Amino acid sequence: MAVPLLDARHISKSFAGLRALDRVSFDLWPGEVHALVGENGAGKSTLIKIITGAERADAGALLVDGVAVPHIDPHTTRELGIAAIYQQPALFPDLTVAENIALSLERGGSWRRIDRAGRRRRASELLQRIGVTLDPDRRVGDLTMPEQQGVEIAKAIGADARIVIMDEPTASLSEREVTRLFAVIARLRQAGVGIIYISHRLEEIASIADRITVLRDGHTVATHNRGDVTRAELIRLMVGRELDAVFPKRDVPPGATLLEVTDLSNARAGVRQVSLSVRRGEILGIAGLVGSGRTQLAETIFGLTPADQGAITIDGRPVRIQSPADAIRLGIGYVPEDRRQHGVVLDMSVAVNASLASLPSVSSRGLIDRAAETTRATEYVESLRIKTPSVDGEVGALSGGNQQKVALARWLATKPSILILDEPTQGVDVGSKAEIHRLMQQLVERGMGIIMISSELPEILGMSDRIAVMVAGTIVTIFPRASANADNVMAAALGN
Repeated sequence: MAVPLLDARHISKSFAGLRALDRVSFDLWPGEVHALVGENGAGKSTLIKIITGAERADAGALLVDGVAVPHIDPHTTRELGIAAIYQQPALFPDLTVAENIALSLERGGSWRRIDRAGRRRRASELLQRIGVTLDPDRRVGDLTMPEQQGVEIAKAIGADARIVIMDEPTASLSEREVTRLFAVIARLRQAGVGIIYISHRLEEIASIADRITVLRDGHTVATHNRGDVTRAELIRLMVGRELDAVFPKRDVPPGATLLEVTDLSNARAGVRQVSLSVRRGEILGIAGLVGSGRTQLAETIFGLTPADQGAITIDGRPVRIQSPADAIRLGIGYVPEDRRQHGVVLDMSVAVNASLASLPSVSSRGLIDRAAETTRATEYVESLRIKTPSVDGEVGALSGGNQQKVALARWLATKPSILILDEPTQGVDVGSKAEIHRLMQQLVERGMGIIMISSELPEILGMSDRIAVMVAGTIVTIFPRASANADNVMAAALGN
């Protein structure tokens, strides 16, 4: 009688009296892609931590190949053939690609002889199997997020994993790279590998998953075959209500030009002769493939890597932006792509994070007014609907969507007139995504100008008034909202 590769039965887990999972059941069969979906805080991460041995369940059973595993830990999961690929790769940044792969595959004592040529050869073979071209001697800290993810997948394949967990694997990938990843998944399925696929991109779920399990508030809500449930039904199951609009875009009469850059270049960042403008009441979307220079353009405008050519005007006045301090003083805010590394400080409180970019406004004679800081943070918690037990709680304990809202609060506290958002909804659930879009709409209705960088084409099309497409560090075309569609934006991004 056939048995599942993995069978989690009636799993329960509580943290400090708060029930994270309540009798959750989930199974995975050989050669299956089983999607696990739900809003942030639904219990997905906790379930995965229990499967990988990072946490121990309070109740329930975990079976692999029909055999109960009473005490699972990270070492046991490796022996059982379980591998996890997270949204934030767990790699050593100061080691090379080959060394990172070797650390997860090699066995033996610390005094064994190291075959460096063999390591490089093995790394190249594994990367080639998944269609990734990387120098095995490159330092991992110098790789892009998609490249680091390729290293993680190579590690899993090299370890002969039979159960692979992919947590938001396409969050930082271009359309071409997503297609390549799906081809890798297809090969893994043919080899009998079972894949647990976690993503907030429901269009991906519809194309890649065999079955879909929905979690909500720590409970298993439903499990459906892919063809038996629509996107609208999935959203309703995830959020427990009908979601009127993920993209609540309304037309706003454009006002005066807030920001204009002309022939902006930054040789070190690879930005070449970019010209664009942003008006009051406008969301300018910036589309392009990963590596097209979108983030580098944002960092140049914000002064993280100052421009070496070109002109910037704000409210019609020529300005020089040589540092983030200059940008903030001129009314520019910047929410970066990697919120965990650059957007928030995880081990600091919500209140401290919300005031980090605007300390003078909550300080007097060099001392921070904690009461003022708390009052301000409370206002943003309420207005942005940040789900946190207290403004004194650590941001690292919040869900991804709520961490993103804290990052937004940090920059809204500076009272910017221009806000740059780099992947504003990356890795957040559909409910939080709709709330962030609602906030963006409210901000432009109040006269702010927003530059939104996004790898999600539906988001670019759904929220932008104009869409600038970048290729190789420069803007190749700008579409008005009325004439933009998925085909012409993608064609421009591909250089056609």
